[in-house]
Formats: sequence, structure tokens, C-alpha cells
Amino acid sequence: MKSSLDQKAQAVFSRFSPFIQDYIYRSGWTELRRVQVEAAEVLFFKEDNLLLCSETSSGKTEAAFFPILSQMQEAGPENCMALYISPLKSLINNQFSRMEDLLQESGMPVFRWHGDVSRSHKEKFLKKPEGLLQITPESLESMLCRRANDIPRLFGNVQYIILDEIHALMGSDRGNQILCQLQRIARLCGFSARRIALSATIGNPDGVAEWLSEGSGRPTKTIVVPKDSISWKLGLEHFYTTEKDEVVDAASEFIYKASKGAKCVVFSNSREETEEITATLRQIARKKNEIDRFYIHHGNLSGAIREETEDALKNKAEAITACATVTLELGIDIGELKRILNQGSPTSVSGFLQRLGRSGRRGEDPEMLMIFREEEPLPNAPIYQIIPWELLQAIAIIELYLKERWVEPVRSKPQPMSLLFHQTLSLLASKGSLSAPRLAKEILTLPPFSHISEEDYRELLIDMLKKDFLERTEEKELICGLKAEKLLNSFKFYAVFKDSEDFTVRCGSEEIGTISSTPPVGERFALAGRVWEVEEVNVQNRLIYVKGVEGKMKISWPGDSGEIHTRILEKMREVLTGEEEYPYLLPNAKERLRKARQLARNTGLCKKSFLSLWGDSFVFFPWLGTRAFRTVKRILQRGCGGRIVLSKIESGGCYYLTFRMENKTPADLIGALEEYLEAGEFSLSSLISKTEYPVFDKYDAYLPQKLLQKAYAENYLEVQEVEDKICRLKKERM
Repeated sequence: MKSSLDQKAQAVFSRFSPFIQDYIYRSGWTELRRVQVEAAEVLFFKEDNLLLCSETSSGKTEAAFFPILSQMQEAGPENCMALYISPLKSLINNQFSRMEDLLQESGMPVFRWHGDVSRSHKEKFLKKPEGLLQITPESLESMLCRRANDIPRLFGNVQYIILDEIHALMGSDRGNQILCQLQRIARLCGFSARRIALSATIGNPDGVAEWLSEGSGRPTKTIVVPKDSISWKLGLEHFYTTEKDEVVDAASEFIYKASKGAKCVVFSNSREETEEITATLRQIARKKNEIDRFYIHHGNLSGAIREETEDALKNKAEAITACATVTLELGIDIGELKRILNQGSPTSVSGFLQRLGRSGRRGEDPEMLMIFREEEPLPNAPIYQIIPWELLQAIAIIELYLKERWVEPVRSKPQPMSLLFHQTLSLLASKGSLSAPRLAKEILTLPPFSHISEEDYRELLIDMLKKDFLERTEEKELICGLKAEKLLNSFKFYAVFKDSEDFTVRCGSEEIGTISSTPPVGERFALAGRVWEVEEVNVQNRLIYVKGVEGKMKISWPGDSGEIHTRILEKMREVLTGEEEYPYLLPNAKERLRKARQLARNTGLCKKSFLSLWGDSFVFFPWLGTRAFRTVKRILQRGCGGRIVLSKIESGGCYYLTFRMENKTPADLIGALEEYLEAGEFSLSSLISKTEYPVFDKYDAYLPQKLLQKAYAENYLEVQEVEDKICRLKKERM
């Protein structure tokens, strides 16, 4: 280490175990980074939990693990273990390799546990639980359900729990599931381990720290290491697509050229787009008689294909390109990337930073090109079809971070009813039976359910009894019923996120991945960036046998595009109505923004939120995020409490609403909105009809209607932002 290191760094380095010090020397490090020094001070000299927020590739993993592993070795394997929980199998696989290298001289083992890991590897941990265990939330849930009596032996020595990529978990049922798991483990083992959470992108560290502390009995120390300055290589380019049956469009050619000669990742916002761009780039390579340098990575591919892509990015010296979804967005070590290419706009500042941070390692500036496709609008197209929404969204996201360092705050989920149903069955499966009062006490004291009332939980239990998810024994205790057993017997029960009944696709003995539907024999579809023809369908075993063929096809999976924050929509309006020029816009994108701004000025969009289209048709631009947009749409659908009649209400993303309104003007509608707000009739319950059954989360379909409506209202609608918007509309009426 450099002799110029300050006293704190020297003190930290001296506390590291010899095998950690040797690793630092072997890696050629000459100093410890600030994040590593500050994290080590907390982990060595305090007993607090730790929230570590630092940019991608800043050394967060080492900052957490160096002091933890050092203390584990000091304490001895019989006294100290660490549990690492990750949202992705691929991240575990990647960290497993890193930890194996780090621990090779320590004598401490590292184990990984998820659905793709062999039984023999898992058996080694079960026989002798020690060292470091890396696991997914789903596998941990399985342990709690099926090995509850063994939990004290397996986890009784766990002193540290590391939650990686915490921003991808918080605000979701999956993140709340982990809080339940940690509390249940603490109860079974008799103590709560220290929690360490890692992330590169968090908008509200204080809120995350409070979340991390829940149920642990410890405060959380937060370390935020912001980047001193921003230096990016950034470019946005726009292309029009045409109706012509062209093999390759200009945007794909641009991506092909931009990725050539450099190790790159092409990100898309959906699996469908990822499949299509992979197939297209391979088609271009064949046309040019060039080598196929393209790999693919998304959640519906087999583990072997995903690992092949990860290994190629990390270990291959030549320039290759991987086409991927969010599965490569998180902290997998994929080596040095020259640049990132992104199709369309990310949906969040956090996602943008994660993707950009995949490049620019080893001292180079991060580099990203964003490519936007849009059908060329017809001369008589309505205004809302002519606005380049994704381009505006990307500029807004970039500007919010560049100018304000703003990142989305993580939102809470106050009524996680779907998870409540799931954890009730999981806890009963682990315990065998419990009285209703004891079950309520066990469940409602889990941190995610702090806002669930005893009355609501009683209503859920009664409904579960009626529907045979629960049964009552002669001793008046509750046990899992026949319908619950059917759920519990599937490995899919352990996941709290929505999944589909996928079919596994095989070519000979090779597993390709999964698709959601069963094409008939002879039909073709795309998967893993290639085209396959169905040879046989085994419905009972959910298998599809295929052969590879030439060509290009499309495929689709169910899913949603994620939420967009209101602050991004507000910034989009500033971009559209402003005059600032952005140096990262390439020629086509710059011209596209100029034309959009001219259109906004000519149509009055710069000053008004409501515009007339033709006759009694209008368009409304709320400039509200997903939840608030959903809320205002419901207000209009109900005619502002019956004050006005609207029909044919349709929406485009959360960008605009179109509707018909006879014999009324936008000023009349704004007046009705104001009156509705001032009358005090605006409440969440007033926006949901008595017959509505809004299913959003995995187990919603099993919930009683009243609780489902309450959960939907509090989890997916937004009142305050809509009230603020209505107040601002008053100015447009004047």
C-alpha cells in the first residue's frame, strides 16, 4: 500500500485478515477507496446496520466483504457466517466466482443456492453450514417453508446479512418478502444479524435506511459517496421507420456500426425487443459476410445461454456485443465494456445510471448511445401521435441527474395484501398449525404488515377458510387447506412476483429457454436471437421440441413496462416547451426535438394541458407519473363525481388521455375538476366501483374483494399529486 495513505486507511488495512491483504497486493491496488475505508470503519468499530450507496464500479462489494470476511475468519467458522441475498441468479453466479477467488487462501467455503445449482453442491452446505452462503429470496423462502426446524442449525451462526442491489428490491413484494424472511429467521435463531445493503442508485437514503432497520433492533448507518464530477460520453439519435418491407432499418444499421470493434451491451426495455435486435444484428452480419459476434441475455433464456453471454463479456478479448434486458443492468462483473447502446429510453433515472455504469471502467468515461425509432407520422396525424415521447423522456432523465443529481425515491407499499396471503401460507406450512390469535401475532408483527389492521387480517383468514386455503382442526388451530397444498407443492409458490405458466423449449438435449404459449407443430418463433420450428409439443410436461431454421420472427411475453415518476413527466414538459440545446443530441435527434418544440408552440401545448382535436374530441396532457396518471384517468371516467359526461376515454402510456365531451369546453372540465376537489368528494374509495376486482399482484386473485380494492387504492393510486395538478389547472382556466 502507498505510504501516503492517511491514518484511517492504514488502520483499516491493518485490520484486514492476511488473506485480504494478500488479495489487495495481488490485485495491484495501491490504495483503498473512500467507500472502502468508511464502510470498514462502520463494520469493524460499530454494531450498526450499514447502507452503502456508491456509484457502479466504485468498489462497493469489496467495501462490504473485506471487513466482514476478516471478522468471520477471526471468529472462526463455528461462530460466524454470512448470508448474501441477491435478486438475480446471474448476480449470484458472478459473485460466487469472485468470492471463490477471494477466499481461496482463507479456508472458508462459499456456497451458492438457487434453482440452477446442483443438489450435490447444496448438500455440502446442509451437512456443514459455514462460510458464506449466496442465495435468492425464493430459495430462502423454500428453506423457511420446508426446513423450518433446521433453520437454527443452518443459520444460527449468521452474523451478517448482505442485501445486494437493494434499489431493485425495495418498494416491491419481493423486497418486503425479504424483510419477512429476516424477521422469521431472527425469531427461529433467537437474535438478529447485522444487515448490510448495497446500491449504486438510491434517491432517498434516509427512507431506505429506515426500511433496512425494521425489525432488526439496530440503527442503520448510511454512507453515501457521490461522484465529484460527471464526465460522460453520451449521444442520442433518432430514426424514422417506414412501411416498406425492409430487411434492416437505419436504426439497426446504426447500432451494428456503433457496436463494431468494441465490446458492448445493447439494452432494450423488453424481452421482445432484445430478441428482435439480436436476430436483426445477426442478419446484418450474414449479409455482410462477417462473423456472428452477438450474444443474448434475458430472463427467459436457459441458465447455460445466460452464463455463456456473461463469460464471453468477461473473458473474451475480442469485440463482442451482448443484447440484454435489465438482467445485465445490475452489478454483474462483465469486465471492461467500451460503450452501452440503449434502444429507446429507460423508464427511470436509476435504470439509466445502472446501464451507463456498465461501461467506463478502469478510469475511462462511461459511454452510451441511445437510439430512438418512430413511425413517420402522417400529415393529418393528431398532435399526441407526433410528439416524440421517448426522446423527451430520455432527455428529461439525463437532465434531472446532470443538473439536480435527482434519483427516484423508493415508494412504500402500505397494503401488501398479496404478500400477506403468501406469508400466511408460508408460515403455516413451516409451523404445521397455529391458533388464529397466535398466527395473527406472528404475521402482523412482521415489518411489512405494520399498516394492516387486525380487522382486515381477520377478514382475510375468514375468506381463506371459506375458500379452502385454510382448515380448522378439532383443537381449533389453523392448518393449510387443500387449495393451499396445491399452491405449496409447486416451486413457483416461493416467488412473490408474477410468473407465467411457461413451456420449456428444447433443441435435442439442449435447453434454449422458455416461452409463454404453445405454438402448433410446424409454427416458427424466435428465442435466444434465433428462429425455431416446432417439431413436438408435450403439454403434460410443458415441453416444446424444436429445430433451428433460418429467418426472422417475433415473440411476445406478458409483462408491464414499469412505473415512471411524476418528476420525469414534469421535466419532459420543460424540455418540450423550453429552448435549451443539449450537446449530446446527434443531428436527427436535434432536428426531431426542434420540430416537436415548433409543434408545441403552434398548437398551444406550451401553455395548455387540454387541446381540441376535432369536433367534440379533446386531448389532455396531465404530465403526471404512472400512479397519478392512473388516478386522474379514473376521475375523468367517473365524470368528476358525475358533474360532466366524458366518453371514449383512451390513454397513451402515461403521456396523454383522449376523450369526447359534447357541448362542453376544456374550461368547463377544469371547472368541474375544481368543484369536485373543493366539495371534498375526492377520495381513493370514491374512485373504485363496488363491483371492481383490480388484480395487480401475484396472489390478488385469491383475496376478498374489499381487501383487494383497499390494497389497489393505497398501493397504486396517488391523491396528492392529482390535487396539486387540479390546483395548477386553475391558471389555464383564467
